[in-house]
Amino acid sequence: MTRRTDWAEYEFAASGAPRGRGTEGGDGSAVDGDAAYDDIAGGGGPRDGGGARAGGSRDGGPRGGRGRRRRTFGEAVAEDGGTSSSSRAEREEPPADPVERARAICLRLLTGTPRTRKQLADALRKREIPDEAAEEVLSRFEEVGLINDSAFADAWVESRHHGRGLARRALARELRTKGVDPTLIDAAVSRLDSEQEEETARELVARKLRATRGLDRDKRLRRLAGMLARKGYPEGLALRVVRQALEEEGEDTEFPDDEGF
Repeated sequence: MTRRTDWAEYEFAASGAPRGRGTEGGDGSAVDGDAAYDDIAGGGGPRDGGGARAGGSRDGGPRGGRGRRRRTFGEAVAEDGGTSSSSRAEREEPPADPVERARAICLRLLTGTPRTRKQLADALRKREIPDEAAEEVLSRFEEVGLINDSAFADAWVESRHHGRGLARRALARELRTKGVDPTLIDAAVSRLDSEQEEETARELVARKLRATRGLDRDKRLRRLAGMLARKGYPEGLALRVVRQALEEEGEDTEFPDDEGF
């Protein structure tokens, strides 16, 4: 009989509520299955082997009394020799249902790091998840906002331009390798206008200019313009920015117009 997928868990994950710690191995989820959702909702801690919540008095007796400190998770593990049921995810086999396996894999991969639909699809294919199950999970993740390639592209352009100084051409190339749709790439890189791109190029050259002092003119030109080229800046823009920077230092800027780098 086909198992019905409880998609409510996706809405829970998309709501931004904190998720419990999971395991790193296998195909396990970033959360400890349904038990983790129950614990978060109920405000309790890890459960012991009988289903009761771990805790109690410091001498192991019944919990009670005002002002008594509840055992921490680490203390509970140390006292029972590390066999607490909080490690169930490490002992249990991954879910047999391919849809549940796909869901667990995607949640784990998305924990702390946004990913594109293609990145997740590639990960599911690598783990031999059937195409039908992968499509079901990925489509549902898109519906609830856990996968959003448009937002991913916008954030990527913002971060990589300001953090690494990459130009539109390099940013588009990186997004293509991550499987983002060309239409979404064009929309994201178009937010970076020519003036901002040129200003960033000037800042990059200003930071590297001092390190080239003492070199002859041609080497300074090639090193600085080559640095901009590797970051995706057009040759014409790179040469213009480098010439202006060198001119401000009193360097001879009469370079041949057709000189490449």
